Amino acid sequence: MNNNFKDFNLNKDILKSLNNLNYKKPSRVQSEVIPSLLKKENVIVKSKTGSGKTASFGIPICESIDINDNSVQALIVAPTRELALQIKEEISLIGRLKKIRCSAIFGKQPIKEQITELKQRVHIVVATPGRIIDHIGRGTIKLDKIKFFIIDEADKMLNKGFIEDMETILSRLPNESIKGLFSATIDENISSICNEYMRNPVTIEIKDTEKEISKKQIIEKYIKVETENRYEILKKIIYSECPNSLLIFANTKDNVIDLYNKMKKDKFLVQQLHGDMSQDKRLFIIKDFKENKFNILVSTDVASRGIHVDDISLVINYEVPRDKENYVHRIGRTGRQNKFGKAITLVSQKEVKYLEEIESYTGFKLNEIEKIDEYKIEYGKIKLKENKKNLLKIRKDKKVEKEINSDVTRIYLNAGKKKKIRVIDIVGTISNLDGINNEDIGVVEVKDLCSYVDLLNNKGNTFLKKYREITIKKKLVKVRRDNKS
Repeated sequence: MNNNFKDFNLNKDILKSLNNLNYKKPSRVQSEVIPSLLKKENVIVKSKTGSGKTASFGIPICESIDINDNSVQALIVAPTRELALQIKEEISLIGRLKKIRCSAIFGKQPIKEQITELKQRVHIVVATPGRIIDHIGRGTIKLDKIKFFIIDEADKMLNKGFIEDMETILSRLPNESIKGLFSATIDENISSICNEYMRNPVTIEIKDTEKEISKKQIIEKYIKVETENRYEILKKIIYSECPNSLLIFANTKDNVIDLYNKMKKDKFLVQQLHGDMSQDKRLFIIKDFKENKFNILVSTDVASRGIHVDDISLVINYEVPRDKENYVHRIGRTGRQNKFGKAITLVSQKEVKYLEEIESYTGFKLNEIEKIDEYKIEYGKIKLKENKKNLLKIRKDKKVEKEINSDVTRIYLNAGKKKKIRVIDIVGTISNLDGINNEDIGVVEVKDLCSYVDLLNNKGNTFLKKYREITIKKKLVKVRRDNKS
């Protein structure tokens, strides 16, 4: 097993990015998958949620990218917009110092904006199936230079709803492209597609070791409820467990809204997430949840595959999921990155059969909570009030900033395509400024009304102190730090 990312003989810029991201040593899935993909082997990977799967394919993809070739060289498909954006974010950070550009393409986003973005230098695309097929049909994305094709959450992507889309994409890929399927669960749909489209795939299954089985990362329990007392039981669990961060799943949008309204009325620091919300609103809520601006999120299964928050201490299934695979993905939101978590499921008499199906599917019998300690409930009420007060104080008094790549500064320019500014114009202007050369300029994005530039090698702060404005194509352009990145 590789104990250090240097053992993979990676590009120095990728190693530097991994160090900046605080990736200390490869996880088990990364140790097994990265060498296979670097050797150009097709892979089928079964590994639990939160084990580091994204980096296990993101690192070898970034290593293989030829930044001098502006073609799309890797395509990753994911079932939800949230997951596509999170994969894009992680891969962009891994490839940032190598100047790799990654774009996320999904529905309910203006296709004209996506077409414009794809015309710029894009090396990696992360997409939802329907939208990528739309682009393939329009000829706005070409697959002839694809080196890697990855299906994330393959159990979801290869079910009846998506399988035709997947076959459409797979049939158009170059024969020599490397294919990877990643999932927490593997079923017959996955096996079937692998036999047809993958040459000699290597199957990698990350099983729990005996030590991990005896010390399970996620404690799974259930509690019996009646329909009329479900909400009261939920509150007692929250008070007795007193979690730092809590994700609650309900089966429908209406139930999420109803539960959210009840919890808001009871003064919980709570937000809601469901598919009828706008994309911007959903992303805003996920960002705030990650930044601890509230500590309880009530969601439909849209969050079971789309939220990567490493410190969710408790997941509650307000209702038993009807799809047993969704149970695995729901509880996988806790106990991530070798941390420990807890999942509690509320079960009515009508839902017992669904719980039994889950237990049969996972091969694990859940322990019942027979009684909730009243002392813990009273103590938890006090502690939760204190936690809420602290979170509100953080929200009010302090902006929490996360410096990921400390030697990279993202610069905002208030000019873009509408002023006929191109990437080459920005690079030409900035590289001719005193103390900055081509090697110091990273990824450049040109939008309609503005542009963004990554300044590398710790040059950003000096640049911002020296310049408030620069002249590009005889136009005076204001510059400032992009605080939204």
